[in-house]
Amino acid sequence: MSSTHSDSSTVVPPSPPAAVPAVPLPPRSDAAGSKKAPVWPIAAVVPEAAAAAAATPSAKCGRHDREDGVCCKELTHDERTLVDPDVVRDVVIGLSDGLTVPFALTAGLSSLGESKLVVLGGIAELIAGAISMGIGGFLASQAERDHYRYLQKQTAERVRRSCAGEMEREVLEVLGPVGVDGGTCRRVAGCLREVEAEGEGDALLGEGRREPSAASDVESGSLRWSKEVGLTAFLLKFGQGLEEIPNRRMYISAFTIGMGYLIGGLIPLLPYFFIPRAHVALIYSSLITGLVLLIFGAVKSRVTGAAMDLAGYAWGAVSTLMVGGLAAAAAFGIVKALEGSG
Repeated sequence: MSSTHSDSSTVVPPSPPAAVPAVPLPPRSDAAGSKKAPVWPIAAVVPEAAAAAAATPSAKCGRHDREDGVCCKELTHDERTLVDPDVVRDVVIGLSDGLTVPFALTAGLSSLGESKLVVLGGIAELIAGAISMGIGGFLASQAERDHYRYLQKQTAERVRRSCAGEMEREVLEVLGPVGVDGGTCRRVAGCLREVEAEGEGDALLGEGRREPSAASDVESGSLRWSKEVGLTAFLLKFGQGLEEIPNRRMYISAFTIGMGYLIGGLIPLLPYFFIPRAHVALIYSSLITGLVLLIFGAVKSRVTGAAMDLAGYAWGAVSTLMVGGLAAAAAFGIVKALEGSG
């Protein structure tokens, strides 16, 4: 009895768990020697890793982890829509010249005493100045486009003749200062050279004789035929800061500068239409021009994003008034000095 009782009270230790069999990895090449990508077994895939790989970028938003539940895309508070800087530049050039040059001319002609002569001279100057400024904007954009096309040809020829090491060095000069390592730069250079070589090969076939035979050709056709991809486009855009100038840009620049000059020049000329005495109209013209310069400076700070608070708007308005006022005063002083010497 005692032996039976002692056997029943003895604690039997649990048996150790069975070892998990290792999953053999597939070979990198088959018996024939052809290299193929390894096919991993389903059992070897970790569930957490598979879920993370299958997760879309939208599912990784951290709004659920935030206390306020706000997405990062909604954290910005300034929802202004900025205007194209090229258009802003043309408007600034046209309006600035229109507000200063005609004002100085009308101020000089106001010494004649009659507003009618001031109006006739001002309108003639406005028409000629608007046409001249528009032509200047057109020619400037055309020269910029021709310069880009010349550099594009030179860079494409240099890419074709240079070795891979030289192109990797140039890519490293562009991406290295922003923190990209040398290995990544070499892979980027190789990828861009391959894309550009494929585009040149397709171009030699001719557009009329080339028919996409597969869906991959259709999907990559826009990439291979575009001039905005490849190592040449990369070196021009990120290395030299140059981009293709579309033909419509020349006409937009000419119209914007010309109309800006015409509208800006009409502002200091308006009082002379309603006030017969030129000396009195000059006072109102100065006040109106100064007010418009203040408004123009504040609006320019708004559309360019330079002002973020009231102090920024005030500085933009005052600085524009100072620059425009100094230019008009200098032109007016020169005209008065010439009249006194004559």
